[in-house]
Amino acid sequence: MHASFSEKGEKQRPVMIHRAVLGSVERMTAILTENYGGKWPFWLSPRQAKVITVHESVNSYARQVKEKLYNAGFEVEFDEDCSDTLNKQIRNAQLAQFNFILVVGQREVENGTVNVRTRDNAVRGEVSVDDLLAKFRRFADEYVKDTENAEEFSKGISPNGSE
Repeated sequence: MHASFSEKGEKQRPVMIHRAVLGSVERMTAILTENYGGKWPFWLSPRQAKVITVHESVNSYARQVKEKLYNAGFEVEFDEDCSDTLNKQIRNAQLAQFNFILVVGQREVENGTVNVRTRDNAVRGEVSVDDLLAKFRRFADEYVKDTENAEEFSKGISPNGSE
């Protein structure tokens, strides 16, 4: 650069100060994405849970579950207008790498529970919403890496239906 910056018109060498804060964030995100292969640990995941309903008649309860978890600080989604079959919704949530898939039907409404599955299709069974919230808090507070196989869910049912 051949620029003058002094009041007397004298040439001075310009100095550029450069900080790449966002570049560092981008590199760190790329490293984490590569390391986890899209299966983010619960405490870091942008998709911690997805609420899925068996029938639209239970949407009100599903919305309450979503709001309770969301208001506690967790990333939870619920698509009220989804017209896909239950299996298709579960499969889409697995492909989207939601850590937990919370299925709600009439029995869950009556019992005040959700049926918990993992993104690896391990069925963990019915859990009360308050118990699930306590599990989620522990996973986040203690930075639990393998939440799908955490001791809280050790008595769950495997994808083939056996304990």
